[in-house]
Amino acid sequence: MPHSENIMYRSHPWHGMPLGENAPEIVNCYIEIVPTDTVKYELDKETGILKVDRPQKYSSLCPSLYGLIPRTYCGTSIAKYCIEKTGQKNIVGDKDPLDICVLTEKNIPRGDIMLRAKPIGGFRLIDGDEADDKIIAVLVGDFIYENFRDISECSDNLVDRLRHYFLTYKDPPERENRRVRITHTYGVTEAHEIIKLAQKDYKEKF
Repeated sequence: MPHSENIMYRSHPWHGMPLGENAPEIVNCYIEIVPTDTVKYELDKETGILKVDRPQKYSSLCPSLYGLIPRTYCGTSIAKYCIEKTGQKNIVGDKDPLDICVLTEKNIPRGDIMLRAKPIGGFRLIDGDEADDKIIAVLVGDFIYENFRDISECSDNLVDRLRHYFLTYKDPPERENRRVRITHTYGVTEAHEIIKLAQKDYKEKF
């Protein structure tokens, strides 16, 4: 019996997975890291295989599921939007797919999975001179977070925990001048706009 390529080969999580017919309200996500991981895993962009990027040097663990939104790219449109919002010049996109944090009350033990999530906001993060937005979303069907519509409905403690992780996970304890800055926390409307711009950048790039 002949085998089709669709049966023999897994789709590339970045390029082969659809964003979803209801995007940007609901998006498919590829999860790389879960909160118990002490190693930073990252999708190898060439092969589509989840690889070890580096062991986590310090005690900070990602407080949510973390991964990427397929068929998005942080390029010219994302950079231009960041410049408009911050007034900072010489910003470029980080040339990666758009990152996403997914909130859920469930214990999901491993990454290298796909799921559906509902964006509710995000962080405008700048790493050096690179725009590196972090979309915040909730797992579709989650018992606790399902009804969240905007990041403003999250507790300040939860948002602060996410912010603290992204501001510190790359820094040694003695570091005083951080490369990473979060200039804004934005809501669901702007999160949708960021996703659309990253879709545009992806289409122009690939």
